Amino acid sequence: MEDDEQKKPPKNQYIIGADLEEHSVEALEELVNDLRTEIERIEKAITKKGAGLKAAESLFKK
Repeated sequence: MEDDEQKKPPKNQYIIGADLEEHSVEALEELVNDLRTEIERIEKAITKKGAGLKAAESLFKK
């Protein structure tokens, strides 16, 4: 297997930092939407974990 083949992501997958020239405009737009959805999911997890941390801190400060 050539080095270039090893570096290429599987079809329809994106790797951060990968060459964008290999993707169509439609695929890149879909990727942007998927990433926005994932960012929202991660931000919700951060908020949830932050609330749990605050609750735990207030419990131990008593």
